[in-house]
Amino acid sequence: TTRMGQPLLCWLCVCRYIGALGARVICDNIPGLVNKQRQLCQKHPDLMQSISDGAKEWIKECQHQFRQQRWNCSTMDRDHTVFGRVILRSSQEAAFVYAISSAGVVYAITRACSQGELKICSCDSHKRGLGSDSNGEFEWGGCSDNINFGIKFAKAFVDAREKMVKDARALMNLHNNRCGRMAVKRFMKLKCKCHGVSGSCSLRTCWLAMSDFRLTGDYLHKKYNNAIEVTMNQDGTGFMVADKDFKGSTKNELVYVESSPDYCIKDPKKGTLGTDGRECNKFSRGVDGCEVMCCGRGYDTMRVKRVTSCDCKFKWCCSVECRVCEDVADVHICKPSTQPEQKLSRRLGQIQARLTH
Repeated sequence: TTRMGQPLLCWLCVCRYIGALGARVICDNIPGLVNKQRQLCQKHPDLMQSISDGAKEWIKECQHQFRQQRWNCSTMDRDHTVFGRVILRSSQEAAFVYAISSAGVVYAITRACSQGELKICSCDSHKRGLGSDSNGEFEWGGCSDNINFGIKFAKAFVDAREKMVKDARALMNLHNNRCGRMAVKRFMKLKCKCHGVSGSCSLRTCWLAMSDFRLTGDYLHKKYNNAIEVTMNQDGTGFMVADKDFKGSTKNELVYVESSPDYCIKDPKKGTLGTDGRECNKFSRGVDGCEVMCCGRGYDTMRVKRVTSCDCKFKWCCSVECRVCEDVADVHICKPSTQPEQKLSRRLGQIQARLTH
């Protein structure tokens, strides 16, 4: 079914129309929202705008993290699931998307609180008085990011739909949503300003701030690479790890239920775009290498002219002057798949589906 992909829609461009048309008009017409999400949307249109703005950032981060892999976090302009049918499969990729989108909501709302853009929240009022760290005592000051409010609202809004359903995918989404929220909090850092004679730092004023979202993206990508396959337990309340020899904890790990397609061939039924025409690295043996990226189909080499700025010099005062340089470089592009390959891939997929059911 498509129900699990739909909640992603409301974090994207739809929210920007709230200011012009009114929250009730927009919130009533966003497909896929459950009543609680609709109520939050209507009550807090400014938060929805922040979520929409933040969506551009986490999608960009997703595409950065997967830029050198077969699945590169491509979005579908006219698809209500944002990422197409790929996201409807309970795979590692879906686990990552739900985690980073949940993290993106936390990040966007927390930042908006600190910047004074929202009526319902501001800086963290609990960070007052004296504190201490490894360098000694300091006084709380400035504007500490209100991460707990961001987490609380993200949980209420993002998790609302999943909490209405009791199945493996809902449990998977809830688990990965939490991992995403906690990832942002993990990288909170203490920033301080020194006061005192000649910068002696005899008195420090400190505040807590979120780190760059790239750290969250890097962290979740590592979790994606080590994601754990799970199955639903018999009473439907939790997970069992598919690998019976696994001895660790899944609490802070991404989990998935279904294996991923290989993403080699364009397949509308699976929502995979294939890797035809993708650039690859001829000299790499990793996921970005031509052998892996092109799925053994081979690659074509093109000579392209690149224009860059070079020989840049600082000119007093105050500019930088550069020459325009041209060079020629080889670019390696995956060869297109043949029709028999596409048919074989679909046939193998059908056989695999029968064997796993």
